[in-house]
Amino acid sequence: MSKTHVKSGIQKWRKRGFHSENVLVKKLEKYGYKTVRVPVSNPSRNPLPDVIARYGQHVYAFEVKRASDYAYFPKKQIEKLFCFLDQLIPIHPQYKHAVLAAHFGRRWIFHEMRWEDWEKGKLSKQERIMKGDRGNFDLRKGQERITLWLSSKT
Repeated sequence: MSKTHVKSGIQKWRKRGFHSENVLVKKLEKYGYKTVRVPVSNPSRNPLPDVIARYGQHVYAFEVKRASDYAYFPKKQIEKLFCFLDQLIPIHPQYKHAVLAAHFGRRWIFHEMRWEDWEKGKLSKQERIMKGDRGNFDLRKGQERITLWLSSKT
């Protein structure tokens, strides 16, 4: 395989991610969120999410994946969301949300991760979101659905 072919494959992969991140930004804005895409390819140790959003007092850090059937989110990427929120957003954890966003064409599935799992070191090695899954976060209902879901887990 030539370097040109490998490079174009990486560029195509990055372009897909860039597109999904921009689609999410527009979707969030449509529902009244203040939002920004973090314009960096981020395999580094910097704890930066793909998209940052705010709705009222709540701040959301999104990790975005585009997929056809399933999306995998490695533990390190999930930890980066929590580190970003913990280190750089000086508000109570009840207002900070680490959200995995899987983009399946026209369909989005959102999964909010639990602070308690991160604080107690109980994050899985990776999280998987499949096309047929139901998320636990609804952009239109915002915090209301999150609160109901989290209270059902305790």
